[in-house]
Amino acid sequence: MKEGGFKGRDIISIRDFSKSELLYVLKIAKQIEKNPNPNLLKEKILSTLFFEPSTRTRLSFTAAMERLGGQVMGFATPGVSSVKKGETLWDTIKMVEQYADVIAMRHPIEGSARLAAEAASIPIINCGDGSNQHPTQTLVDLYTIQKTKGKLDGLKVGMLGDLKYGRTVHSLAIALSHFSTTFYFISPEALKMPKEYIDELKEKKIKYEEVVELKKVSKELDVLYVTRVQKERFPDPVEYEKYKDFYKLDKSLLPFIKKDLKIMHPLPRVGEISPELDETPHAVYFEQAGNGIPVREALLALVLGKIK
Repeated sequence: MKEGGFKGRDIISIRDFSKSELLYVLKIAKQIEKNPNPNLLKEKILSTLFFEPSTRTRLSFTAAMERLGGQVMGFATPGVSSVKKGETLWDTIKMVEQYADVIAMRHPIEGSARLAAEAASIPIINCGDGSNQHPTQTLVDLYTIQKTKGKLDGLKVGMLGDLKYGRTVHSLAIALSHFSTTFYFISPEALKMPKEYIDELKEKKIKYEEVVELKKVSKELDVLYVTRVQKERFPDPVEYEKYKDFYKLDKSLLPFIKKDLKIMHPLPRVGEISPELDETPHAVYFEQAGNGIPVREALLALVLGKIK
């Protein structure tokens, strides 16, 4: 990583990262986790602009900033902002940049993060733009895989559930394509991984398989990444009802998986993973949520130029 390579940089899409840059962020996250610095971002201000609901991402960004000595301001719903009065996203960003050093933003419209980055003179961190990308979650996911499996290269990764609307799997597939991953995309026909991502994997000659039944491939997997069916993205409520309970993982799965399989989930879950799996050594989704703090600490420190 070149000196100063992240200072002032927007974090919009995982496609903007090279393999070496992904590994560099994970390295910094590990260093910060081992050696916390409570004054690293003293006198810096993060603005969190969440035009869509969030728990883990918003809270972990807040915790990350405060643990490094910085301050946080913002909103968790657009109803409390001037957006309700008709203010454009462009104007909101131009206004907020007067008060903050970095902005973390979630918005329901695809491409909104890129627009915000064009408007802003300070770094914009995309915390999810519609069903498009969620790059910071992807870095958390990579960090979790690296910690729990001891490596990133050469793994067999299953992605299960709503692969059509699930932005976390879109970003993660792109990121893992740097690491000779074999993918198993497990979903109903109507919720398959979008063609643009499949085409990208084909171009890179990445191995993948698309199936409907988990147990057809479950014994192959090193990692199983589960997603909920994205109710808020479905244009038709009837279609959502049709697929919401399509997969339900419980202890009946255990005889059909490797002993060291790790089950991940970006959370929240809404029934697709039974709590009875929580106490098994396979479940790492709460650890995954906790890993959001060191990873987001690393990103904030890097874009603010406090770590080079």
